[in-house]
Amino acid sequence: MRGRFKVGDRVTVLELNKAGHIRTPFYVRHKTGVVVQDCGLFLNPEDLAVGITSGPVVKLYRVQFQQRDLWPDYKGAPQDTLCIEIYDHWLEAARTTARKSAPKPASKKKPATRKKNEPRSARA
Repeated sequence: MRGRFKVGDRVTVLELNKAGHIRTPFYVRHKTGVVVQDCGLFLNPEDLAVGITSGPVVKLYRVQFQQRDLWPDYKGAPQDTLCIEIYDHWLEAARTTARKSAPKPASKKKPATRKKNEPRSARA
């Protein structure tokens, strides 16, 4: 079975309001990370926890998040990351927000002018 995502894809963790046993931590919900590994196919642990031992297998991915994206007050190194294994049904492709650079506002400062017959080096 081929997965929806491949290594390098940006994904966002969904907010699924499920009761019972879940493996997706609350602190990564609505956060965006990068798939760093396809871990394979497994039975859904949410089903296994309630005794359902058969059913379709689900793709599991290892997703890497920037620590500063998870914790607003994070004071560690900017390159610090956290990897979490998350099942396919908790993920969606990250939305890209390509923004064009806003044009720089025109400077209100007038260029320096020199008086007639004033040498160039005399300007401040």
